[in-house]
Amino acid sequence: MGKWKIVRMGAVRGPSLPAASRLQVIFDVPAKPPRAGWILHGVTSHERYATRAQHDRLAAIQPPLERARATKAALIPIAKSAEWWELSQDQRRMIFEEDSHHVALGLEYLPAIARRLYHCHDLGEPFDFLTWFEYAPADATAFEHLVLRLRATKEWDYVEREIDIRLSR
Repeated sequence: MGKWKIVRMGAVRGPSLPAASRLQVIFDVPAKPPRAGWILHGVTSHERYATRAQHDRLAAIQPPLERARATKAALIPIAKSAEWWELSQDQRRMIFEEDSHHVALGLEYLPAIARRLYHCHDLGEPFDFLTWFEYAPADATAFEHLVLRLRATKEWDYVEREIDIRLSR
């Protein structure tokens, strides 16, 4: 069951999740969750490390999710190390943006690749973030390039667990 077919799924770092064939994104928590191999929870929040100028630029060019032509997607759950969470907010922002240029890199791929970040760290979930991306098949190479560039940054030195789940509808 689920709108998205899991095309491939594998651990980049740490253990993977149990195999599954379909994925459903549910925006409201149902009273009784559907039968599922695994369920991940996250909440949307403000951009914690973005400046006002970056936020405004993201808002101006961020496309909506569920565009008809965006038939490819990726769900990439990420858990960062205790060392990351022991850093102060300004230290994390320095690594996130000043060293790794995370927001600036993402902006280069908008509006072709729509994205949404779900926070899980304070929910007791096994991941700190659920990163969701949607794109058209013609933008698949650009998405691969974005992911490779992000994984090569200093920020990724703090990633302890990452699972790359690719989807199609």
